[in-house]
Amino acid sequence: MKASEVVLRWVELFNAGDVEQIIELYADAASLHVTFAEPVKGRAAIEAMFREYFAAGPLHCLVQSVHDAGGSAVLEWQDKMGLLGCNIYEVEGRQIVRQRNYFDQLTFFRKLGIPLPTE
Repeated sequence: MKASEVVLRWVELFNAGDVEQIIELYADAASLHVTFAEPVKGRAAIEAMFREYFAAGPLHCLVQSVHDAGGSAVLEWQDKMGLLGCNIYEVEGRQIVRQRNYFDQLTFFRKLGIPLPTE
């Protein structure tokens, strides 16, 4: 399976708010890096992060483009609030082993009412 296919499945599950299925796309030792925070490491921690985000309000990823580069894929996206971002995924087989998200997370937190980090 191409990395871009895994990413498009990720988008589908993300837009459905399906934490149970989206987390299956991550390897046990996966990491998810967000621009300003320490990496979230391991499937359980990534699941907890998604549950917090989805509990804060509906999220939706509008795909602008997906670029496949062998075992990596880049997703350029926009959400319904107009927030723009770019995610980079490293994929092995059918699972994400590393994900890096770049976007204005401060605006994201404020729009969804998520408490701002204190550190």
